[in-house]
Amino acid sequence: MSALATRARAFAAFWWDFVVGDDWRIAVGVVIAIAATALLAHTGVPAWFVLPVIVVAVLAWSVRRAARRAVDQ
Repeated sequence: MSALATRARAFAAFWWDFVVGDDWRIAVGVVIAIAATALLAHTGVPAWFVLPVIVVAVLAWSVRRAARRAVDQ
């Protein structure tokens, strides 16, 4: 493997780990939140509130899931 390919692979692995991290579901939730905000903003609707609302909902869902797992152990 060439040095360029090795560096590109390491770069991609870094970003994957940074964005996805421990839970891919949170990353998907953030992507959905950004997409929903962009779609609403594109239609002219004030969409500033969409991103924080979805992020708080995803956070609450994630904490609830973690708490359930902790109780089940």
